[in-house]
Amino acid sequence: MSIHPTAIVSEKAEIAPGVEIGPYSVIGPEVKIGEGTRIGGHVVVEGATRIGARCRIGHGACLGTLSQDKKMKEERSVLVVGDDNIFREHVTVNGGHSPHAPTVIGNKNFIMIGCHVAHECVLGNEITMSNNTVLAGHVAVEDHAVISGLVGVHQFVRIGKFAMIGGLSKAVMDIPPFSVCDGHPASFYGVNAIGLKRAGFKAEEIFKIKKALKTLFASKSNLARAVKKVQTEFKDNENIRHILSFIENSKRGICRAGAVETGEE
Repeated sequence: MSIHPTAIVSEKAEIAPGVEIGPYSVIGPEVKIGEGTRIGGHVVVEGATRIGARCRIGHGACLGTLSQDKKMKEERSVLVVGDDNIFREHVTVNGGHSPHAPTVIGNKNFIMIGCHVAHECVLGNEITMSNNTVLAGHVAVEDHAVISGLVGVHQFVRIGKFAMIGGLSKAVMDIPPFSVCDGHPASFYGVNAIGLKRAGFKAEEIFKIKKALKTLFASKSNLARAVKKVQTEFKDNENIRHILSFIENSKRGICRAGAVETGEE
């Protein structure tokens, strides 16, 4: 391992082989860092934080810090980070309140400059968060979602897999899987066709997802009736079953088409 002489690393921290820690960084006593992870300068990692292998943490980032929840009384935070994640400069990630309610970040996520992930958020894998995007507490983001720059996401909102949110949007309701949503507040615009093509989805499957999404979210008809229609037409399609399950488990409601006209991507 390579630890800069100006870094302050607790003797109780567990540092795996091949870890690099840059100048003036501070690593707390309950921290565990996996093999090959590189930490830049002026980084703070504290609380009960576990960071996986081969992560990259940019200058000035703060991981595992106490939540900004006024109800929090205990001086403890819990953060679990998987492998191959990139945290760019000045990213902040607050820990959860206990081992039973940690903040969790999966594998191969790209979290760009100035982003914030609040307490007890759960992020899946291969998610992209662009500069200065902020997630409030208890937000859940599924695999392969893309959140553009300067987006604000309300607490308890869920973002579905392969969804994309346009820049400067305000997400106050759940963002459907495979969709493109944009606006203030965010409205449904259509299917994330480009993202699905890049991920290897076949044209026939994209067409089915598009048809189901427009029936559910672009129509002004009753959502319950739209769900029944889609269930009947696509009952054997795994991706559409995921969309329907996502709707069923929504607590904040689902983002649908607003005043803007729904167009092609």
